[in-house]
Amino acid sequence: MLIAIFCWLFFTLSNRYTYPLHVRLNYIDPPFHKAFRSLNDDSISINIEGSGWQLLFSQLKSDSTIINVSLKALNQNQFVLLSDQSKRINSQLTNGQYFVSASPDTLFFDFARRVTKKVPVKLLYRLSFDQGFGMAGPLTFSPDSVIVSGAAEDLKSIDSWETEIFAMELVNNSIVSKVNVKKPAANIDVIPQQVKVRVPVDAFTEKVLEIPVKVLNNQNEEVRLLPEKVKVTLLTSLKGYRSLERDSFLAVADLEGWQKYRYPQLPVVFKKLPAFTKLVKVEPQVVDFIIQK
Repeated sequence: MLIAIFCWLFFTLSNRYTYPLHVRLNYIDPPFHKAFRSLNDDSISINIEGSGWQLLFSQLKSDSTIINVSLKALNQNQFVLLSDQSKRINSQLTNGQYFVSASPDTLFFDFARRVTKKVPVKLLYRLSFDQGFGMAGPLTFSPDSVIVSGAAEDLKSIDSWETEIFAMELVNNSIVSKVNVKKPAANIDVIPQQVKVRVPVDAFTEKVLEIPVKVLNNQNEEVRLLPEKVKVTLLTSLKGYRSLERDSFLAVADLEGWQKYRYPQLPVVFKKLPAFTKLVKVEPQVVDFIIQK
């Protein structure tokens, strides 16, 4: 009995059947100098011929199959016939599956005047540095804007254009590389499609400086800080080591803490630090003060 059932199942699944397949449409080869909007659903049903095994597996598959549909016909017409693209569709199906028909077979599109818009590029990046290295200057990329072309309605909500994520790990040298912008929809063009990224990288070392502390919110009182300077330890790039000066810092002690809350000591706060440095240690972190009436 089991052998008979197995043989029946095997021969049944080996037969050819016509069955529906739910697919999602991805438009390629958009028409030149035309902005368009699809009047169809992104997902349709097509009928294909395949074996019972393929029918079984298609029912078990949870994700929709993606079918690329060429829009070259829109250079002359306002519609695309899927039956005219059977060879293209067959090449995207599993071996042994063949396109029979689609519902709907005709895809209609609405055309609009094509406009262009210049928007800034938004660079997405993720960088990690090797031990002892870091970014020694501003990350720059060019061009900093792209030209977006499409229907005015589609461009209305676009105020910037993102890149793919530019990711590198254990960086220990300056970077000059290219990253692609995100792929636009079929009815939108983006020029250029790449941006050039520059990241200055250098080895970092410690530097120690003595920085004078200024008093904030001094209401015409003679205030003396003890100590008047703090010892700052920070990490800086080797190239910027010599150029790092005290004028690049602004350390303050706010007398408002004593005026309002009667703090016996004032914390030292840095209002300005050199770019691309990392503060390691401040000694002391609070200062005493004397107010002379």
